[in-house]
Amino acid sequence: MPDIRFIPETASTNDDVVALALSGAAEGLWLRAERQTAGRGRQGRAWRSPPGNLIASTLARLRPGDPPAPTLALVAAVALAETVEAFGVRATIKWPNDLLVEGAKLSGILLERAGDAVVIGFGVNLAHYPDDLDRPATSLAAATGAPPDPDIFLAALAEAFARWLGRWRGEGLGPVRARWLERAHAAGSALTVHLPDGALVEGLFEGLDEGGALRLRLADGAVHVIHAGDVFLIRD
Repeated sequence: MPDIRFIPETASTNDDVVALALSGAAEGLWLRAERQTAGRGRQGRAWRSPPGNLIASTLARLRPGDPPAPTLALVAAVALAETVEAFGVRATIKWPNDLLVEGAKLSGILLERAGDAVVIGFGVNLAHYPDDLDRPATSLAAATGAPPDPDIFLAALAEAFARWLGRWRGEGLGPVRARWLERAHAAGSALTVHLPDGALVEGLFEGLDEGGALRLRLADGAVHVIHAGDVFLIRD
């Protein structure tokens, strides 16, 4: 059973779970906060988190024989997409783990590693969404008319994550990758990728390689494999 804990406010649930991991906390720990004062997304972006949204982090412990640690991003995305669907919304996964609803961002997931511990932070717009981002955003409340209770949503997410983590560990990346592709935007979708070195690459989505990296077909027909980057869908 997941060990789900709650605190009213913290700077960062990821930082808290990293500290708990370093002090010996077991896999399956979840920490939810009502308010987070120093949350962050990928590439150090601030993640605003008003009360009513889900702010939670969990802990996975790497074991010998596990698939590569970065592929836990796919596990997290699949589990979250499945949970969101159980609450009435079919979301699309954008590589590696953002969820979109009709092109608008619903959630963000941040993975951080400390030794054999991988901490996975989830920020899900249940009740509110920001309107000052460089891309559209949405919430489950906007999509369905009412926000789910964060505790009920987290219980469902913890169950889905534990199940997909077990498949990732017991069956390898294949089933996770297959489910991720079922929930992803369509093959041939036009993407722009901002690489960590500042370069910009545009191409068409051509799925994932066997290790979960993004395959992008360039204008000259070559396939560029991307292991890290910030992906934007190009809208018509």
